Amino acid sequence: MAIIGFVGTGMMAEAIIGGMLRGGFHREEIMGADPDAGRRAYMQTNYGLHFAQDNQALAKLCDVLVMSLKPQYFSAALPQLQPALRADHRIISIMAGVTTEKLESSLRCADGEGSSVLSVVRAMPNTPALTGMGMTCLCRGKAAESDDVELARRIFLTVGAVADVEERLLDAATGVAGCGPAYVYMFIEALADGGVMMGLPRQLSLRLAAETLKGAAQMVLDGNKHVGELKDNVCSPGGATIEGVYTLEKSGMRGALMEAVKAGVDKCEVIAKNA
Repeated sequence: MAIIGFVGTGMMAEAIIGGMLRGGFHREEIMGADPDAGRRAYMQTNYGLHFAQDNQALAKLCDVLVMSLKPQYFSAALPQLQPALRADHRIISIMAGVTTEKLESSLRCADGEGSSVLSVVRAMPNTPALTGMGMTCLCRGKAAESDDVELARRIFLTVGAVADVEERLLDAATGVAGCGPAYVYMFIEALADGGVMMGLPRQLSLRLAAETLKGAAQMVLDGNKHVGELKDNVCSPGGATIEGVYTLEKSGMRGALMEAVKAGVDKCEVIAKNA
């Protein structure tokens, strides 16, 4: 039985751990390390998670290490992790912007002939993983085997859908799936505000907006029709919807969203350079 250790147990790690426990993993297979005593107490109380004393102890006890800390803390975690790394350790990283090359060069284990490149799989989940409806993008490093990728896939399928993405496209995927939920929340809020402006009670308007997004997204995922055709089917000639579409086009909604994706991708590249 492979023991999976989480280096950092913040919100995303919590979502993944919760999904794993619901999805067939056992508590005995999962451990964590976190410097925040309050966070440790919370995860122990709510998930029965066992904690190692520190990152080094975690690495000694675990076969798989999930790098679930913020990328700016990666360098600080290395001195503890490095002495405990073994050639058979498998690394799964959810740190945005930290490349497999960076992970492979930083997380090396000493052996008799120099050092070994460890198996690395990068995973970019998004916050809807908290509801079990996340979208995770996976890419493998040069030493990762198919079994390593399948383990990562098994983990992230417990919190939603999984897609394989070439690493050169991972920042772009993050710009859509990783950052996208924030844009969707803004759209739902704005749609609900419009309903309130026209007289709807706040909670009713918010529910209408959210359920409408949920249903429309499912129709896209069903894949029976092109997204443009789905839009056209709502737009009756001379009707209310096409009037609203015209207003959104005049306001530059499409261009603004495309610029938002670009800005997110650009930021990922900055994070990668500074990691």
